[in-house]
Amino acid sequence: MGEQNTHRVNVFGERPLPARSRAVGYAALIDRFDLRVPLPRPMSAVAEQRHQVSTDEWVLIEPRQDPGNTLQDHLEFALRREGVRLSVLNQLFQTVPERDIVEIVLAKPTGRHTRRLWFLYEWLTGRRLDVPDAGKVGAAPALDPGIQFAIDNGEISTRHRVLNNLPGTPSFCPLVYKTDVVEAFLKQNLPARARQEIGRVHPDIMARAAAFLLLGDSRSSFQIEGEAPSNQRARRWAQAIGEAGSVRLSVPELERLQQIVIGDARFVQLGLRRDGGFIGQHDRATGEPIPEHISARPQDLEDLLDGLIAYADRSLAGGIEPVVTAAAVAFGFVFIHPFADGNGRLHRWLIHHLLARADYNPPGIVFPISSAILRRIDAYKSVLGDFSKPLLRFIEWLPTTDNNVDVTSETADYYRFFDATGPAEFLLACVEQTITHDLPDETTFLQRYDHFASSVQRMLEMPDRTVNLLHRFLQQNGGTLSRRAREREFERLSDSEVEQIEHLYATQFLDA
Repeated sequence: MGEQNTHRVNVFGERPLPARSRAVGYAALIDRFDLRVPLPRPMSAVAEQRHQVSTDEWVLIEPRQDPGNTLQDHLEFALRREGVRLSVLNQLFQTVPERDIVEIVLAKPTGRHTRRLWFLYEWLTGRRLDVPDAGKVGAAPALDPGIQFAIDNGEISTRHRVLNNLPGTPSFCPLVYKTDVVEAFLKQNLPARARQEIGRVHPDIMARAAAFLLLGDSRSSFQIEGEAPSNQRARRWAQAIGEAGSVRLSVPELERLQQIVIGDARFVQLGLRRDGGFIGQHDRATGEPIPEHISARPQDLEDLLDGLIAYADRSLAGGIEPVVTAAAVAFGFVFIHPFADGNGRLHRWLIHHLLARADYNPPGIVFPISSAILRRIDAYKSVLGDFSKPLLRFIEWLPTTDNNVDVTSETADYYRFFDATGPAEFLLACVEQTITHDLPDETTFLQRYDHFASSVQRMLEMPDRTVNLLHRFLQQNGGTLSRRAREREFERLSDSEVEQIEHLYATQFLDA
């Protein structure tokens, strides 16, 4: 297989190629074989001049590092420098003739990256190449653990002499890059910081804080979906969150949780979808769907969810950072969107479940992830959109008579092999916020409230519920007891007592 014609392009999709440069690696493969995949970020190109500047979208290498321009050149460069992009490789292996891959393997049968390519081909396609086993040679990892998160106890494929350290299976295997952002969060050792914070607080206060944080997370999860649940419904879902990690993940368990989330299911189909699904709007004139996200096809749901569950088990058992695993699984679930309703809340429940299974949280504490997401809702929507929007141009669909979508193209692989780096960076930021802000803020509030309440009760014979009402009135009115409150609920307080109480409130909650 000789040199291919050089194809210089100025634009990949909607992404301009830097001037005076030539795409290499995955970018070149996508262009040359017209692969229908969302563009990776970043991609690589050879700069024709020295000192051209890389961007978030393009990594520019110097001319002396040019890998060449054959299929083999670009594949070896990609595996060596860009990590494993399963979405690209999967489509490439369905496009190029099998004999071309056989030629590459036979040309360097013991080569490290050749054997990785060979293993990934057979792993992804399920087809055995007409190539003899590798024989005695040192095993190479399928994933470079310096570039991407890989399990630490994978099995050796004796045929290829490759360590299968992939965190999933061919049914579901999103990957996460070890970016500077991810590494910076991991260096903080967030679980240790959480335990240190808890160690500074009296157990009684910590228990109360945990209860408030749990209920707040439940309410926030509904708010993200634009719902205002009743107290009973919020508490019921809080209980489900609190029990996350206590049972083995399965499709029946997810279906049970969906019933809890929905409550009144008279107008909602429970269980896995039997029809297509999308998120978006309807045309006001025709009623036809205007999708912003298209869900996985119903016939693909069982295999995708079985793969997702296997990924969760393999990834956690393999020692991958729990927040990274939680991001890949939870965001994978919401991208698949297996249910007609309840997917968002179950997606966030999965985060709690995986962190609890990994003993990431301190005992008895549930990090209020949904509360952190709600505060960063624009960034959350951006992460979701980064997956959904690029896919729309590759998914073929028709409107149905009931204004749903009927997907007419194969789409399952888009949900199997997505890049989960963005979701991991986002989720790590949310976890960091819960540990450095939510946890200490809640315990500090309770300590200040206890001081306020005990001080009021030393002044006056006042039951706890009345102190709580007094505090709420002060909180609602910026630390001053309103005229209405003074004339009704607290008419028996003297001016002097009101002045002392307002000063006490200011000392604890305003001045601080």
